[in-house]
Amino acid sequence: MAAGHEVVAVTRRPGSLPARPGLTPAVADATDPQAVDAAVEGTDAVLSALGARFSKQPITLYSRSATAITEAMAHHGVRRLLVISSSIADPGWRPTGAHFFNHVLDPLVNRRLGRTLHADMGRMEGIVRRTALDWTLVRPSGLFEHPAVTDYRTAPSSADGVFTARSDLAASMLRELEERRHVRTAMGVITTAVKPNIAKLIWNEGVKKK
Repeated sequence: MAAGHEVVAVTRRPGSLPARPGLTPAVADATDPQAVDAAVEGTDAVLSALGARFSKQPITLYSRSATAITEAMAHHGVRRLLVISSSIADPGWRPTGAHFFNHVLDPLVNRRLGRTLHADMGRMEGIVRRTALDWTLVRPSGLFEHPAVTDYRTAPSSADGVFTARSDLAASMLRELEERRHVRTAMGVITTAVKPNIAKLIWNEGVKKK
């Protein structure tokens, strides 16, 4: 909005996003094709920032929402899509110098606790790749909260780093929307200026119920 965009913000919680100049809230389940179709109509681009918590049960949010979004975009002739995935989706992603992460945290947290989540992210990426849209798969590393945008880095496919601040992830998506440097490919995003507390990160992002 600060950059001058008119935003349709989709939420599944009525009242969580009050309308104001430049912002139109749309209450919708992102896996509901009719609701998504109505939200996409009249827009110029779609930025998907959906997320799910780790679960032992199968996760379908990413793939079902990708199907609904891409079909709605094709229906209304909207071509530009940016969708958040993960560095885990790159089979060759191994952050340089991160021995503990590569050999302990990644196998335990991402490949085991997050197995069903990342499997559905993979299905989502496949759905997006098979479209004729101008898509970008945005792949952050471990997400954490930070109040300001930093001097983040981007790279093709995935970026060489362990963590990504949500503020940097958002900024990178808006910049890519304008610059179009990673159309029909994946873009990695990492934060190097600050680092989170790892124990708190695992608890907040993968364990704690909200």
